[in-house]
Amino acid sequence: MADFHVDGTRLWKTLHQLAEIGATEAGGVARVALTDTDKAGRDQFVEWVTELQCSVHIDRMGNLFARREGADSNRDPVVIGSHLDSQPTGGKFDGAYGVMVGLEILRVLNDHDHLTAAPIEVVSWTNEEGARFPPAMLGSGVFGGAFSLEEGLGATAQDGTVLVDELTRIGYSGSDPCGDRPVGYYLEPHIEQGPILEASDTAVGIVTGVQGIRWYDVSIKGVEAHAGTTPMDRRSDAMLSAARLITAVDEIASSRPEGRSTVGVITSTPGSRNTVAGTVDL
Repeated sequence: MADFHVDGTRLWKTLHQLAEIGATEAGGVARVALTDTDKAGRDQFVEWVTELQCSVHIDRMGNLFARREGADSNRDPVVIGSHLDSQPTGGKFDGAYGVMVGLEILRVLNDHDHLTAAPIEVVSWTNEEGARFPPAMLGSGVFGGAFSLEEGLGATAQDGTVLVDELTRIGYSGSDPCGDRPVGYYLEPHIEQGPILEASDTAVGIVTGVQGIRWYDVSIKGVEAHAGTTPMDRRSDAMLSAARLITAVDEIASSRPEGRSTVGVITSTPGSRNTVAGTVDL
Protein backbone atom coordinates (compact mmCIF):
# COMPACT_ATOMS: atom_id res chain seq x y z
CA MET A 1 0.00 0.00 0.00
CA ALA A 2 1.32 3.43 -0.94
CA ASP A 3 2.40 5.61 1.99
CA PHE A 4 1.32 9.14 1.11
CA HIS A 5 1.00 12.14 3.41
CA VAL A 6 -1.02 15.31 3.10
CA ASP A 7 0.77 18.61 2.78
CA GLY A 8 -0.28 20.34 5.99
CA THR A 9 1.14 23.69 4.91
CA ARG A 10 -0.81 23.57 1.66
CA LEU A 11 -4.02 22.56 3.43
CA TRP A 12 -3.62 25.41 5.93
CA LYS A 13 -3.01 27.89 3.11
CA THR A 14 -6.04 26.64 1.18
CA LEU A 15 -8.29 26.96 4.22
CA HIS A 16 -7.25 30.57 4.71
CA GLN A 17 -7.57 31.33 1.01
CA LEU A 18 -11.15 30.05 1.07
CA ALA A 19 -11.79 32.04 4.26
CA GLU A 20 -11.10 35.26 2.36
CA ILE A 21 -14.49 34.70 0.69
CA GLY A 22 -17.04 36.21 3.07
CA ALA A 23 -14.38 37.13 5.63
CA THR A 24 -15.59 39.01 8.71
CA GLU A 25 -13.74 41.50 10.92
CA ALA A 26 -13.93 39.00 13.79
CA GLY A 27 -11.81 36.51 11.86
CA GLY A 28 -14.63 34.23 10.77
CA VAL A 29 -16.75 34.02 7.64
CA ALA A 30 -20.26 34.86 6.48
CA ARG A 31 -21.12 32.51 3.61
CA VAL A 32 -24.80 31.94 4.31
CA ALA A 33 -26.36 29.36 2.00
CA LEU A 34 -27.09 30.40 -1.58
CA THR A 35 -25.99 33.99 -1.15
CA ASP A 36 -23.49 35.56 -3.52
CA THR A 37 -20.67 34.73 -1.10
CA ASP A 38 -21.76 31.10 -0.96
CA LYS A 39 -21.70 31.07 -4.76
CA ALA A 40 -18.18 32.51 -4.70
CA GLY A 41 -17.06 29.76 -2.31
CA ARG A 42 -18.61 27.12 -4.55
CA ASP A 43 -17.00 28.65 -7.63
CA GLN A 44 -13.60 28.56 -5.94
CA PHE A 45 -14.02 24.89 -5.02
CA VAL A 46 -15.08 24.03 -8.59
CA GLU A 47 -12.03 25.87 -9.94
CA TRP A 48 -9.69 23.94 -7.66
CA VAL A 49 -11.09 20.49 -8.44
CA THR A 50 -11.27 21.25 -12.17
CA GLU A 51 -7.54 21.97 -12.08
CA LEU A 52 -7.15 18.38 -10.84
CA GLN A 53 -9.12 17.04 -13.82
CA CYS A 54 -12.03 16.01 -11.63
CA SER A 55 -15.51 15.87 -13.08
CA VAL A 56 -18.10 18.07 -11.33
CA HIS A 57 -21.64 16.88 -10.68
CA ILE A 58 -24.53 18.89 -9.21
CA ASP A 59 -27.82 17.34 -8.11
CA ARG A 60 -31.21 19.01 -7.90
CA MET A 61 -30.56 20.19 -4.34
CA GLY A 62 -27.35 21.86 -5.42
CA ASN A 63 -25.18 19.28 -3.65
CA LEU A 64 -21.77 19.51 -5.30
CA PHE A 65 -19.64 16.43 -6.07
CA ALA A 66 -16.10 16.41 -7.45
CA ARG A 67 -15.17 12.97 -8.79
CA ARG A 68 -11.72 11.49 -9.41
CA GLU A 69 -12.02 8.23 -11.27
CA GLY A 70 -10.52 5.00 -9.97
CA ALA A 71 -9.21 1.91 -11.72
CA ASP A 72 -12.68 0.37 -11.48
CA SER A 73 -15.33 2.96 -12.23
CA ASN A 74 -18.04 0.45 -11.33
CA ARG A 75 -16.98 0.38 -7.69
CA ASP A 76 -18.89 2.58 -5.28
CA PRO A 77 -16.82 5.67 -4.49
CA VAL A 78 -15.19 6.74 -1.26
CA VAL A 79 -16.89 10.05 -0.46
CA ILE A 80 -15.24 12.75 1.65
CA GLY A 81 -16.63 16.16 2.49
CA SER A 82 -18.85 18.46 4.50
CA HIS A 83 -20.20 21.90 3.57
CA LEU A 84 -19.09 25.36 2.48
CA ASP A 85 -22.02 27.44 3.77
CA SER A 86 -21.75 29.09 7.18
CA GLN A 87 -23.71 30.80 9.90
CA PRO A 88 -23.99 34.61 9.57
CA THR A 89 -21.07 34.88 11.99
CA GLY A 90 -19.51 31.49 11.33
CA GLY A 91 -16.04 30.14 11.94
CA LYS A 92 -13.64 29.80 9.01
CA PHE A 93 -13.07 26.07 9.59
CA ASP A 94 -16.60 24.85 10.29
CA GLY A 95 -17.64 22.65 7.37
CA ALA A 96 -14.95 24.06 5.10
CA TYR A 97 -12.33 21.90 6.81
CA GLY A 98 -14.03 18.69 5.71
CA VAL A 99 -14.30 19.81 2.09
CA MET A 100 -10.73 21.14 1.98
CA VAL A 101 -9.36 17.91 3.50
CA GLY A 102 -11.06 16.08 0.64
CA LEU A 103 -9.48 18.51 -1.82
CA GLU A 104 -6.06 17.99 -0.26
CA ILE A 105 -6.42 14.22 -0.60
CA LEU A 106 -7.17 14.66 -4.30
CA ARG A 107 -4.09 16.85 -4.65
CA VAL A 108 -1.85 14.32 -2.93
CA LEU A 109 -3.10 11.53 -5.19
CA ASN A 110 -2.40 13.72 -8.23
CA ASP A 111 1.03 14.68 -6.89
CA HIS A 112 1.97 10.99 -6.87
CA ASP A 113 0.04 10.13 -10.04
CA HIS A 114 -1.68 7.42 -8.01
CA LEU A 115 -4.76 5.64 -9.29
CA THR A 116 -7.00 4.34 -6.51
CA ALA A 117 -9.04 1.18 -6.97
CA ALA A 118 -12.34 2.95 -6.32
CA PRO A 119 -13.30 6.46 -7.40
CA ILE A 120 -12.90 9.28 -4.88
CA GLU A 121 -15.56 11.96 -4.55
CA VAL A 122 -15.47 15.16 -2.52
CA VAL A 123 -18.89 16.56 -1.63
CA SER A 124 -20.16 19.91 -0.42
CA TRP A 125 -23.72 19.66 0.90
CA THR A 126 -26.22 22.46 0.33
CA ASN A 127 -27.65 24.48 3.25
CA GLU A 128 -26.06 22.30 5.91
CA GLU A 129 -26.24 25.12 8.45
CA GLY A 130 -29.91 25.98 7.93
CA ALA A 131 -29.23 29.59 8.90
CA ARG A 132 -31.19 30.95 5.96
CA PHE A 133 -33.44 28.06 4.95
CA PRO A 134 -34.48 26.00 7.96
CA PRO A 135 -34.16 23.23 8.87
CA ALA A 136 -30.45 22.42 8.85
CA MET A 137 -28.87 19.64 6.79
CA LEU A 138 -31.37 20.03 3.96
CA GLY A 139 -29.10 19.00 1.09
CA SER A 140 -27.78 15.92 2.83
CA GLY A 141 -31.22 15.29 4.31
CA VAL A 142 -32.88 15.06 0.90
CA PHE A 143 -29.97 12.94 -0.34
CA GLY A 144 -30.44 10.54 2.57
CA GLY A 145 -34.23 10.42 2.39
CA ALA A 146 -34.98 12.35 5.59
CA PHE A 147 -36.75 15.05 3.54
CA SER A 148 -38.52 14.90 0.22
CA LEU A 149 -37.15 16.82 -2.74
CA GLU A 150 -40.23 19.02 -2.65
CA GLU A 151 -39.60 19.88 1.01
CA GLY A 152 -35.99 20.74 0.27
CA LEU A 153 -36.58 22.86 -2.81
CA GLY A 154 -39.55 24.57 -1.18
CA ALA A 155 -37.73 25.62 2.01
CA THR A 156 -38.44 29.29 2.64
CA ALA A 157 -36.34 31.98 4.33
CA GLN A 158 -37.77 34.56 6.72
CA ASP A 159 -37.91 37.12 3.92
CA GLY A 160 -39.97 34.77 1.75
CA THR A 161 -37.12 33.71 -0.52
CA VAL A 162 -37.48 30.11 -1.73
CA LEU A 163 -34.48 27.77 -1.85
CA VAL A 164 -35.02 26.53 -5.42
CA ASP A 165 -35.18 30.10 -6.71
CA GLU A 166 -31.86 30.96 -5.09
CA LEU A 167 -30.25 27.76 -6.41
CA THR A 168 -31.27 28.84 -9.89
CA ARG A 169 -30.16 32.44 -9.36
CA ILE A 170 -26.60 31.50 -8.38
CA GLY A 171 -26.33 28.83 -11.08
CA TYR A 172 -26.23 25.72 -8.89
CA SER A 173 -29.56 24.08 -9.65
CA GLY A 174 -28.30 20.79 -11.03
CA SER A 175 -30.08 18.14 -13.05
CA ASP A 176 -28.75 15.00 -11.34
CA PRO A 177 -31.31 13.18 -9.14
CA CYS A 178 -30.69 13.83 -5.46
CA GLY A 179 -29.90 10.63 -3.57
CA ASP A 180 -29.14 8.33 -6.49
CA ARG A 181 -25.35 8.55 -6.27
CA PRO A 182 -23.83 5.41 -4.73
CA VAL A 183 -21.63 5.78 -1.65
CA GLY A 184 -19.20 3.01 -0.77
CA TYR A 185 -17.69 4.73 2.28
CA TYR A 186 -18.25 8.17 3.71
CA LEU A 187 -15.84 10.26 5.76
CA GLU A 188 -16.56 13.73 7.15
CA PRO A 189 -13.59 15.34 8.89
CA HIS A 190 -14.75 18.20 11.10
CA ILE A 191 -13.44 20.62 13.65
CA GLU A 192 -14.71 20.32 17.20
CA GLN A 193 -17.53 22.82 17.60
CA GLY A 194 -17.56 22.59 21.39
CA PRO A 195 -14.90 22.72 24.12
CA ILE A 196 -14.81 19.06 25.22
CA LEU A 197 -11.83 17.64 23.28
CA GLU A 198 -9.76 20.77 23.74
CA ALA A 199 -10.40 20.81 27.49
CA SER A 200 -9.21 17.21 27.78
CA ASP A 201 -6.20 17.83 25.48
CA THR A 202 -7.47 15.22 23.04
CA ALA A 203 -6.38 15.75 19.43
CA VAL A 204 -8.94 13.61 17.60
CA GLY A 205 -12.37 12.27 18.41
CA ILE A 206 -14.48 9.72 16.51
CA VAL A 207 -18.20 10.41 16.39
CA THR A 208 -20.32 7.59 17.78
CA GLY A 209 -23.61 9.46 18.08
CA VAL A 210 -25.26 12.81 17.54
CA GLN A 211 -27.68 15.00 19.43
CA GLY A 212 -31.34 14.49 18.64
CA ILE A 213 -32.52 17.82 17.25
CA ARG A 214 -35.93 19.45 17.25
CA TRP A 215 -36.56 22.95 15.93
CA TYR A 216 -39.76 24.74 16.91
CA ASP A 217 -41.37 27.96 15.72
CA VAL A 218 -43.37 29.45 18.61
CA SER A 219 -45.80 32.36 18.43
CA ILE A 220 -47.10 33.86 21.68
CA LYS A 221 -50.18 36.08 21.50
CA GLY A 222 -50.82 38.78 24.09
CA VAL A 223 -52.56 42.16 23.96
CA GLU A 224 -50.86 45.37 22.92
CA ALA A 225 -51.20 48.11 25.52
CA HIS A 226 -49.68 51.45 26.46
CA ALA A 227 -46.58 50.85 28.57
CA GLY A 228 -47.01 53.95 30.68
CA THR A 229 -50.66 53.73 31.58
CA THR A 230 -51.49 50.01 31.76
CA PRO A 231 -51.04 48.59 35.31
CA MET A 232 -48.94 45.45 35.63
CA ASP A 233 -51.86 43.34 36.82
CA ARG A 234 -53.94 44.36 33.80
CA ARG A 235 -51.43 43.33 31.15
CA SER A 236 -51.27 40.35 28.81
CA ASP A 237 -47.61 40.73 27.94
CA ALA A 238 -46.37 38.34 25.23
CA MET A 239 -42.75 39.25 25.97
CA LEU A 240 -43.06 38.29 29.61
CA SER A 241 -44.52 34.93 28.62
CA ALA A 242 -41.69 34.46 26.14
CA ALA A 243 -39.13 35.19 28.85
CA ARG A 244 -40.71 32.62 31.16
CA LEU A 245 -40.77 30.05 28.35
CA ILE A 246 -37.11 30.64 27.50
CA THR A 247 -36.14 30.24 31.15
CA ALA A 248 -38.19 27.05 31.49
CA VAL A 249 -36.63 25.50 28.39
CA ASP A 250 -33.16 26.36 29.70
CA GLU A 251 -33.96 24.72 33.04
CA ILE A 252 -35.18 21.55 31.32
CA ALA A 253 -31.97 21.24 29.31
CA SER A 254 -29.78 22.05 32.32
CA SER A 255 -31.43 19.29 34.34
CA ARG A 256 -30.17 16.63 31.89
CA PRO A 257 -26.48 15.68 31.54
CA GLU A 258 -26.55 15.83 27.74
CA GLY A 259 -29.40 18.34 27.37
CA ARG A 260 -29.09 21.40 25.15
CA SER A 261 -31.52 24.23 24.47
CA THR A 262 -31.15 27.44 22.51
CA VAL A 263 -33.45 30.27 21.55
CA GLY A 264 -31.59 31.99 18.72
CA VAL A 265 -34.25 34.21 17.17
CA ILE A 266 -36.84 36.41 18.85
CA THR A 267 -39.02 39.17 17.37
CA SER A 268 -41.86 41.17 18.85
CA THR A 269 -44.79 43.17 17.55
CA PRO A 270 -45.31 46.10 17.38
CA GLY A 271 -41.64 46.51 18.29
CA SER A 272 -42.01 49.72 20.26
CA ARG A 273 -40.38 50.32 23.63
CA ASN A 274 -43.46 52.21 24.77
CA THR A 275 -45.93 49.43 23.95
CA VAL A 276 -46.57 46.13 25.72
CA ALA A 277 -45.73 43.38 23.21
CA GLY A 278 -48.78 41.92 21.55
CA THR A 279 -47.01 39.10 19.74
CA VAL A 280 -43.64 37.44 20.19
CA ASP A 281 -42.22 34.93 17.72
CA LEU A 282 -39.25 32.77 18.65
